[in-house]
Amino acid sequence: MTETKKLFNLLKKGGSPVQAVESCAKSLREAGFEEISYGEEWSLTPGGRYVLRHHDTTLFAFTLGKTFQGGRNGIRIGAAHTDVPSIRIKPAPDVESSGYAQINVEIYGGTILNTWMDRPLGIAGRVALRSEDPFAPEIRSFFSEKPILTIPNLAIHMNREMNKGIELNKQVDMLPVLGLSQGKEGGEQFLNFLAEELSVKKEDILDYELTIYCNEDPLLLGLQEEFVSSPRLDNLTSCQALVSAISDAEIRDGINMIALFDHEEVGSRTKQGAGSILLHDMILRILKTIGREDFAEADLYESMILSVDVAHGIHPNHGGKMDITNKPVLGKGVCIKEASSQSYATDCEAVGIIQQICEAKDIPYQKFVNRSDMPGGGTLGSIASSLLPVKTVDIGIPLLAMHSARELMAAADQQVLKDLIEAYFSL
Repeated sequence: MTETKKLFNLLKKGGSPVQAVESCAKSLREAGFEEISYGEEWSLTPGGRYVLRHHDTTLFAFTLGKTFQGGRNGIRIGAAHTDVPSIRIKPAPDVESSGYAQINVEIYGGTILNTWMDRPLGIAGRVALRSEDPFAPEIRSFFSEKPILTIPNLAIHMNREMNKGIELNKQVDMLPVLGLSQGKEGGEQFLNFLAEELSVKKEDILDYELTIYCNEDPLLLGLQEEFVSSPRLDNLTSCQALVSAISDAEIRDGINMIALFDHEEVGSRTKQGAGSILLHDMILRILKTIGREDFAEADLYESMILSVDVAHGIHPNHGGKMDITNKPVLGKGVCIKEASSQSYATDCEAVGIIQQICEAKDIPYQKFVNRSDMPGGGTLGSIASSLLPVKTVDIGIPLLAMHSARELMAAADQQVLKDLIEAYFSL
């Protein structure tokens, strides 16, 4: 199966971080990874391949070499994030308005709001259900698969100035329509729907983490089908490349690890985000289990993190928004992302390593830097490396329309990204 087809599978299934992690874990199990959990003792063996999930939305996978000498071959880490800018459903969600059933929502991350209008929208995530043990509610995954919601635009006849640009109010303008109102008897239509879908009583639904996702399939477009247009390219492209690379990489010595964190789009500072001590503790537990606590004291900091997230490609209609000398183009290879502010984890030693890997394997690469008068966003790279202070570099494939409900990439870049990460894990 090509990397593009693998990516399409993940994009279709990854409506929320829960389903993205489920899909990645399934792919890893099929590649021979053994699933383990935090709540049990580990028995790790040389040459072993392991995967585990944390709070359903973060995933770690690692492979052990036949030997473990430490030093620069010690631990090589690749990290990405499972969450995407989107819309989340609030508690007590049902709203009745002018004969329509709607649901109350909040915006998650830096979403381009107007791109969500008039699209078929589904619901995905997880639900907490009543149980006999108060400290162990039943957690159920939920994925609607079919579109259920939409957010209708206002007709231009009712706002003749619309094409001059309109500011959308997150509380007023972004409430999705669920259906036609059923009157007083249908006052909790969404909760009734959710209970029916889960085959539970409505009163047994305690809480939920539910994402409204763009229910449109990825597709190829362009004269030569050279582009991919899809929801959730940021950052499921990176998740898929990491899963494929660690599955295919040949490891002889040390440890290869991928970390797919949640909550990057809202700052990463959560129990399952890159801003926690999770990565550091994971490494220490692996080393303790394989009897190498001494390595943690000796040369843990010879390890390296590859922070894999998307980059901005130059826009054909807005070339002036790009830096004057660093202008990444879709289809021209992986971007190495640099920022003296450290919003990207800029480390010239780590960048030098990646450039030499690219040159050794004939992997095309380019560099991305923000305009000096237009600071961009950040990634989890600098956050993770502040807690595990090792060489770190940010890379990713360039996109257009980042944070739109649908984003655009070059199809060829997915294979290039996978090849680079696989080389990083193998050399």
